Amino acid sequence: MPNIIALLKAERDKAAQQLNGLNAALAAFAGAYGGRDGVRAPRRRKLSAKGLANIRAAQKARWAKQKSASTASPKGAPKRRISVAGRARIAAAARARWAKVKAARKA
Repeated sequence: MPNIIALLKAERDKAAQQLNGLNAALAAFAGAYGGRDGVRAPRRRKLSAKGLANIRAAQKARWAKQKSASTASPKGAPKRRISVAGRARIAAAARARWAKVKAARKA
């Protein structure tokens, strides 16, 4: 029995040593060919200072245009209101419509 246990321990150590070798090989290849699991991480593009300045200037111009448009005409078109006579005509038409519906139900 002690012989079998010693053989199993030796086999386990051998397998662990092989596993360590495989892990080292994987780490070496992953480092050479890109990030984790051989998948290369996408590289970010670098933006020149001039390009960044152009983007900032364009955005500031858009903000200024928006701000000037909002302060130039705060009201816009005047709010439309219905006259008292117009409201009375609409109410009379609605009453007539409902009277017609009720008369149709009775008939």
